Amino acid sequence: MGTGLFDTPPRPAAHDRGDAADTYRALSGAAIAALVLALLSPLAFLGWWLAAVPIIGFVLAILALVDIARRPSALTGRPAALVAAGASALLAAGSLTYHAVEYAAELPAGFSRLDYAMLQPAPGDPPDAIPAQARAMDGKEVLLKGYMYPDKERRGIVLFLLVRDQGDCCFGGNPKITDRVLVHMADPRGVDFTQRLVKIAGRFRVQPAAAPGAGGGVLYQMEDAHAR
Repeated sequence: MGTGLFDTPPRPAAHDRGDAADTYRALSGAAIAALVLALLSPLAFLGWWLAAVPIIGFVLAILALVDIARRPSALTGRPAALVAAGASALLAAGSLTYHAVEYAAELPAGFSRLDYAMLQPAPGDPPDAIPAQARAMDGKEVLLKGYMYPDKERRGIVLFLLVRDQGDCCFGGNPKITDRVLVHMADPRGVDFTQRLVKIAGRFRVQPAAAPGAGGGVLYQMEDAHAR
């Protein structure tokens, strides 16, 4: 009888004793893998993309249960698969709910979400062209997520560039002008530099200006800003 992809091969039956009850059954490898992923599933609360861990664990657990039911004389591990399926389902649902609530709560009342994709010129336009959707946000209160562009200051920063990704901010790149927003913090105490993703709420302005720490200046600014 064949075995599944994750299964350990069964030992030969004890023909000399002729006792079918003593026949060895392999522990389902899929059930073991599902249980390992279930133990790792709390990682899903660190980021929504990590919800893939409990989801994959749940799928493996279901596949293990089906395989065990189809070959009960060759495979064991149903309790482990049941535990893995239950834990993975709960953690997947819990983590996705947590991220959905966090996503909804991060937006202050009366603010709109702004994304760097909205600041990019249309295909065929000059690289510093300001699209209509960016102009439509001019003067509005927005929430923008990005990374702080490194400069000499590390603490109490009141003026900094918020850029689109870590490739530009952390590895010596010079972000293109439509991937920069010059942030003016409302609190004179400022913020400390971090390499983590930051959420900045403030008043968006289409206002070209010189920028600290990067050549070419900026097209966009954010005034009266607060870190969320």
